Amino acid sequence: MDTTGMLKNLILLAAALALAACSFSMPKLPKLSMPRVHKITIQQGNVITQDMIDRLKPGMTRSQVAFIMGEPIIRNTFNDDRWDYIYTVEVPGYFNNTQRMSIFFENEALSYFTGDYAPTGALEEEGEVARSEAEESGES
Repeated sequence: MDTTGMLKNLILLAAALALAACSFSMPKLPKLSMPRVHKITIQQGNVITQDMIDRLKPGMTRSQVAFIMGEPIIRNTFNDDRWDYIYTVEVPGYFNNTQRMSIFFENEALSYFTGDYAPTGALEEEGEVARSEAEESGES
């Protein structure tokens, strides 16, 4: 037998083995849970709570506000009478949450604040006003 005939036979044998291998099924392995990458909860900024906001009162000094809220993350270099607080929480793949508060001072005393929170008393007053308006509109 010459080398070309032998090469043909070898190629046919390799092709037959490859096709035969496709017909065999692999044994079932037990299902293993693959380890996952740990995703870290990322928190940045000052924690802002409703209790902190409820403790803020007009006329408080800067040091009193800093005692309650902590030092601000952002101080406006052009307006020293504004303190900005930002708190973000990110759980990768699940949620992102951002809370903001801006506190304004006049004559070194707390004047007002704006942001994602309002004092609890103000929220209750808004609810009472809405209820009284609804009752008035229902009566007319």
